[in-house]
Amino acid sequence: MDLLLAAELLALGGCIGFLAGLLGIGGGMLMVPFLTFILDNRGVPTDQAFKMAIATSMGTILFTSIASVRAHHRRGAVRWDLVRGMAPGIVAGGLLAGAGIFLLVKGQWLVLLFVAFLTFSATQMLLDRKPKASRTLPGWAGQTAAGTGIGLLSGLVGAGGAFASAPFMTWCNVPIHQVVATASALGFPIALANTAGYVLGSWHLPPALPGAFGLLYLPALAVIATGSVLVAPLGARAAHALNVRQLKRIFAFLLYALAVYMLTRALRG
Repeated sequence: MDLLLAAELLALGGCIGFLAGLLGIGGGMLMVPFLTFILDNRGVPTDQAFKMAIATSMGTILFTSIASVRAHHRRGAVRWDLVRGMAPGIVAGGLLAGAGIFLLVKGQWLVLLFVAFLTFSATQMLLDRKPKASRTLPGWAGQTAAGTGIGLLSGLVGAGGAFASAPFMTWCNVPIHQVVATASALGFPIALANTAGYVLGSWHLPPALPGAFGLLYLPALAVIATGSVLVAPLGARAAHALNVRQLKRIFAFLLYALAVYMLTRALRG
């Protein structure tokens, strides 16, 4: 790996880590477009480049989640009861997506699904709708079902799940700081299940680049994860001091821009 590429990936990892700590996101929605661009420029076919970007970004979330959740746990903000309730469904949905559906779906359709997911997530952040005060969390069965859907969706679009789990918890009137912290904790089982699924489903593929294992681009995973782990605690501290609502609005417009970019790529084939 050349120094320029390493520097770009390290900077990307730092941005992802900060956002993971600040907003409870895994960073896949920001990471996937940039990684797709990098891999595409190095000769990887566009269809495979997008799938490699999703798989590699999911792998980095394993490390980002650990760094972020440790900082939130010290503040007592993680709802571990919700993690236990949703994790079994998340693992089942993640394995189903990563080892099965992901490899069967054409890359262009995954890009369109990713664009729809970006647009929906940005709109949710921008509107910042408040749930009804009477709404509460479902029981164990409801949490498991929600976790299955989150794990499945995350595996198909390469996101850490916060943009599905956070709205669900907010909808159920979980306090915002607990939502951010718990979404960070849920990122680990999401990333673990989906990454395992990607490896099981693609280990037989020839490496598209030196250091690639199936759909995982290991050099990029290592560099991005390093940047993420170093910076994630700073984002977690900032979450308790900054105006997160304003930051979410800025991030929403960035997601809209990335959605337009990815849609243009998909339409060009």
